[in-house]
Amino acid sequence: MAMSDFRQEFIDFAISRDALCFGEFKTKAGRMSPYFFNAGRFNDGDSLRKLGQFYAKAILAARLPLDMLFGPAYKGIPLVSTVAIALAEIGYNYAFCFNRKEVKDHGEGGNLVGARLAGRVLIVDDVISAGVSVDESISYIHTSGAAPSGVIIALDRMERGSGGLSALQEVRNAHKIPAISIIGLDDIVKYLRSRMDLACNLPAMETYRALYGAD
Repeated sequence: MAMSDFRQEFIDFAISRDALCFGEFKTKAGRMSPYFFNAGRFNDGDSLRKLGQFYAKAILAARLPLDMLFGPAYKGIPLVSTVAIALAEIGYNYAFCFNRKEVKDHGEGGNLVGARLAGRVLIVDDVISAGVSVDESISYIHTSGAAPSGVIIALDRMERGSGGLSALQEVRNAHKIPAISIIGLDDIVKYLRSRMDLACNLPAMETYRALYGAD
């Protein structure tokens, strides 16, 4: 399946689950956004299964190097689990691991759960805002003697932060690893151009991209 094909299918899927909505929403940065993406809307077994399959398609299409998967708490925990299952179903069986927010002082102890971090580790998350969770994940990986090999998220908002770069671009520059998304803002704009019933949202989306889009 071509890259553009599954991106369009993912947008259809996200809209059908109300994970991608259009209107007027305030972002963490205080900007008024004409769209909102909430991965928490993939909140039943079927939608989580399909979400994992889209991540798997994006990972394989990008040919990301990896030996295992890591999901940062909290949203990364179900994500890394369903992505591992989706990859295994098509013949790619990878170990996975996730962290706790609080260190466990009994039982096995520590703040990591799952397979031991080793080799090339791909980080699986929903979105990146300030990149804090990525920095923490990379710290866990390095401390364990493993190597971060990339980051994959569901949506790249493609808007600049404090400088001219987007969060994904900052991750690439800071850590020298590939950082990709299933879809980006440009994919949503392109999708709206093909949907007469949703085209009314297009002017606001293009204006937002012009105002806040990364270089």
